[in-house]
Amino acid sequence: MLYLVPTPIGNLEDMTFRAIRILKEVDLILAEDTRTSAPLLKHFGIEKKVFAHHQHNEHKAVAEIIRFLKEGQHVALISDAGTPAISDPGFLLVREAIKEGLEVQCLPGATAFVPALVNSGLPNDRFCFEGFLPVKKGRQTRLKQLAEEKRTMIFYESPHRILKTIAEFAVYFGEEREASISRELSKLYEETVRGTLATLKLHFEQHPIKGEFVFCVAGSEL
Repeated sequence: MLYLVPTPIGNLEDMTFRAIRILKEVDLILAEDTRTSAPLLKHFGIEKKVFAHHQHNEHKAVAEIIRFLKEGQHVALISDAGTPAISDPGFLLVREAIKEGLEVQCLPGATAFVPALVNSGLPNDRFCFEGFLPVKKGRQTRLKQLAEEKRTMIFYESPHRILKTIAEFAVYFGEEREASISRELSKLYEETVRGTLATLKLHFEQHPIKGEFVFCVAGSEL
């Protein structure tokens, strides 16, 4: 069995009882960054073999992991935070395991965009998750396409790009488009700022920019 196990995006109390049990029962754990996962595993008393599985080695590692699974070993995949394969490694391994007829289970758990969307106050009956936009190639093309999107759009963004991204969204979506930006979700300094893109730009020009960001933007009304 291949298990995809969500881990807290900040607050360790968000770890589920089932996630802890599975991580204690599997034969080995695949972690996006073993250094990041070590404190989490230690906190919950999980002592298992841990191997790195990230975007730089996942193509090479898939075949060996599939071999482990075929030998009857149970494997758990965790990312640095949140649910594996959501803007993190995991998709390639899941796809290959399914091709090989192996069992895959994804446990329910923490994912940053869900609380950010609900907190935003924007329509959430229908939405599209974009994750991280391309940094360079294809970025403008995608933004032009999304300018006509009528559903609430959800993006992930890093702190050093957030101001540039707000400015770009204002150009393609209009300065008066309603939006919401959440950062440090579930952590001590959690913050959600709501308003037009123009007011969000002004806010983050005047306040420290720290943490990981989830950006929700209202869909087009045209």
